[in-house]
Amino acid sequence: MPVSLRAFFGGPSYRVSRHCDEDDLRVQTTVAGEPLPRQLKDRAPGSLSIIMKSVILYTFLVGIPLLFVFKIVQYGQSLTPDVVRVQPVAVSGSTTAGLMPHVLILLLQVGLVLALSRLVGWLFRRLRQPQVMGEMLAGILLGPSVFGIVLPSLSAALFPPGSLGFLSALSQIGLVFYMFLVGLRLEPDKLKSHSHVAVVTSHASIIVPFALGNLLALYLYPRLSDATAPFIHFSLFVGTAMSITAFPVLARILTDLDLVRTRVGTLALACAAVDDVTAWCILAGVILLVRSGAAGLPLWVTILGTMVFAGLMFFAVRPALRRIGRFYAKNGRLSPNMLALVICLMIAAASATEALGIHALFGAFVFGVMMPKDSSLVATLTEKLEGMTVVLLLPLFFALTGLRTSLAILTGASMWYYCLIIIGVAILGKLGGSMFAARMCGMPWREAGALGILMNTRGLMELVVLNIGLDIGAISSSMFTMMVLMAILTTFMATPILEAIYPESMRSQETPLNQGLEAA
Repeated sequence: MPVSLRAFFGGPSYRVSRHCDEDDLRVQTTVAGEPLPRQLKDRAPGSLSIIMKSVILYTFLVGIPLLFVFKIVQYGQSLTPDVVRVQPVAVSGSTTAGLMPHVLILLLQVGLVLALSRLVGWLFRRLRQPQVMGEMLAGILLGPSVFGIVLPSLSAALFPPGSLGFLSALSQIGLVFYMFLVGLRLEPDKLKSHSHVAVVTSHASIIVPFALGNLLALYLYPRLSDATAPFIHFSLFVGTAMSITAFPVLARILTDLDLVRTRVGTLALACAAVDDVTAWCILAGVILLVRSGAAGLPLWVTILGTMVFAGLMFFAVRPALRRIGRFYAKNGRLSPNMLALVICLMIAAASATEALGIHALFGAFVFGVMMPKDSSLVATLTEKLEGMTVVLLLPLFFALTGLRTSLAILTGASMWYYCLIIIGVAILGKLGGSMFAARMCGMPWREAGALGILMNTRGLMELVVLNIGLDIGAISSSMFTMMVLMAILTTFMATPILEAIYPESMRSQETPLNQGLEAA
């Protein structure tokens, strides 16, 4: 690349420190005023030409694919599906007439899910895989694809359709708390200091798989959807699902392989932070489009209500939460009443976005973002809520996902062919888009490939997105099953491939990032 790209970096030097516990999803982020060891030392741009180069590169990597997506959606409106949707596993609750038997079944379900998820998670840790991978697979094992085939009578007795409403309710509560914790750890003010290469690479790693997902939708929509889902809903959702990166799983892999302090690791953490925020904003827009009519509200009311909600959260709730943080700092402890107040406010925010037709998860996430990050209240809340959420409630979500995933749907060579295409496009878009953008920003090919592999990790967050898509009717059960397999495979492949192309011997030979950029 003839043009030096060192000037793309701007902002103060900083240090990112990571901590992940054994459950993979407990991630702490801190940013301090001390510099990292050479990798992310930035230089402020000082001329108009530097800004113009940044705009040109960003337009090439992001603007052109966006125009491509617009043309795909425009053309896809003429397509008509010719398949009948296979109904997903019912998760509606039952009447209270059989409440006590269902309570017994629920206790047995929770115990089985918890025991199997911990066991399989431990086995995966022995294989140098994130524990959450084992918990995800445990959910699949409990579904009709394995448990339902090996022990069909016992599976039907333990997971009757009428009892799944209880399991679904508990798993949704777990997701609401988890998204609150994700927002709690996010520090928006610190994202401003990320180098330009992180922003460009992250956005390219979103828009490239998003565009390829929309292109793939042209082929899959007539074959794997039906008339109840308009093409634009199907297309945008497939593109969004292709764009997700599992930030907690990525951090766990970096910690296990001792990559956190390397050039690849620091850039991967920065890119994943920007990626998470951007991808979830896109998903919020897609859900708003799909659910605007189903919420019983006109689209303009939903949009206006969302703007009012955002304004209230920023200008009213955020100052109130700062006062709660100061009160906590003064007293030095989190009382049960204060904990209950925070949880009630979080539930109110989640309820508001659910009522607006977006999703309860977004309200909980935004409320977590609004929490004051300069207070030890964040650490205390995380300590109080994380154990129950990660150990107990999230495995229930994995089990529910497994119960909705049936490999029996994939009958015939054509269905497995579609599945392979989905996996291939997902890897090409996310890994290839990240790698190409990082290379254009000056990273060597091998390190750019390592960054692409890390950004291709999907894990838990992908399962959350897919369950939302199935619930709102944007994708069919067969498409859901194929994309669950894609999420598991892309997460599983990260560690062994990363160790192969980016061995420990290479990490000790790294040069400062800016030198690599100047060489580009």
